[in-house]
Amino acid sequence: MTATPTTSSGKRPHVVVLGGGFGGIAAVRKLKRADVDVTLIDRHTYNTFNPLLYQVATASLNPGDITWFLRAIRAKQRNVRFLKGVVKTMDHEAKTLHLESGVDVKYDYLVIAVGVTTNFFGVPGADEFSMPLYKRSQALQVRDRMFANFEYAAINGQDRDLRIVVVGGGATGVETAGAFAEMRNLDMPTTYPELDRNRIHITLVEMLPHVLGPFAPKLRDYASTSLLKRDVDLRLDTAVKEVREDGVLVEHDGEQEFLPAGIVVWASGITAHPSVADWDVPQGRGGRIETDEQRRVKGLDNVFAIGDVSIGPEELPQLAQPAIQGGKYVAKLIKADLKGKTVKPFKYLDKGTMATIGRSSAVAEIKFLPKLTGFPAWVIWVGLHIVTLLGNRNRFATLVNLSAKYLSVGSHNAIVGETPYVVADKPFVVDARQAPRAVSARQARKNAESLASQGVEGIRQGAGTDDDK
Repeated sequence: MTATPTTSSGKRPHVVVLGGGFGGIAAVRKLKRADVDVTLIDRHTYNTFNPLLYQVATASLNPGDITWFLRAIRAKQRNVRFLKGVVKTMDHEAKTLHLESGVDVKYDYLVIAVGVTTNFFGVPGADEFSMPLYKRSQALQVRDRMFANFEYAAINGQDRDLRIVVVGGGATGVETAGAFAEMRNLDMPTTYPELDRNRIHITLVEMLPHVLGPFAPKLRDYASTSLLKRDVDLRLDTAVKEVREDGVLVEHDGEQEFLPAGIVVWASGITAHPSVADWDVPQGRGGRIETDEQRRVKGLDNVFAIGDVSIGPEELPQLAQPAIQGGKYVAKLIKADLKGKTVKPFKYLDKGTMATIGRSSAVAEIKFLPKLTGFPAWVIWVGLHIVTLLGNRNRFATLVNLSAKYLSVGSHNAIVGETPYVVADKPFVVDARQAPRAVSARQARKNAESLASQGVEGIRQGAGTDDDK
């Protein structure tokens, strides 16, 4: 019988941090000078800066700009090691984590900072047909499908309107809808002259009577006005009843309407990952792990939960700052515990929140400052997000790409990936004097014969491979 491999850290106390997000990284770094060994476990080898995922989805940033190699943490911290893995179960009596890879990890202190996942609220078809925006791979899927739809329409014409539906009027939904609208308004007249801008719709659906629920009414109103100025189809007080392959069924004031759409971005709600149910921890609302006032998991010694996956006596916003502050606090508590000392209960310091709608347009509620809108809020938003990124390379790359997008006059470049090869639904001829348009096969043959008689070769748009180019 083969023994199960076990990782252990030797004689010093072993702190295991599960999750390499905002909270997990903050806890690890705060333990830099502690007399402990730290193991950071994550299913990915990189940290994702989630607040800028929508910029990847809308072709403004590279995925590498907002991801940071977790093993790089050892460059300035030698008491930490990284382990790629997924926790299957936990044995808190034996203080052991069982990973799906067959590896067991012993701990003296455990910090759970795994974040959350998308909540579809039981809406039929949402899980199958909508596109969440919570992971790097999902942002790339949204981007590539968007360009695939545009390229198809550029070849085959717009026999129907093109629509992108964004579900959820929180910060992610508002920022995503605003970015899509600016791409349509500012870039596509140049990059996709074949398409009619008036037949490309960006629709934002929100159940509440306003967007940006946690913000002050003044800032909500500004955000709504700013979206409308960008010709976003704003559907407030509207519920999504079903997501289908070709669009969404919505309801407003008791009346239902089907909105045809090529892309449905789901930016509404988060919940704990289903795997948390197998970890033998108490769960509360949304499947989140219940903690006391010191972020300690109820009923367990030396096990802590921080960030979005946790829920304590004080209701905290599910943002980066509560996770970061929670991570630092738990690290401080562990260091104090090793010395036989105690610390006061965790107290969240609300530094404020912000959201951007687009170029030179944002809202910000920052402590000790008046409520800001427009260009000043936008400058703070850009600066804070760049500074908060992990790693100087990421900060520099993001600064360059955002500067190229917002400051370069006449630049319409986009960061694109691979899209499927487009085959024309109907053969047609490209004439230098007019934009491509679909014609019948008979008319295409006549056009080709006419051009050939004039010594000009007709171009038939059809199937092929990259080698044919």
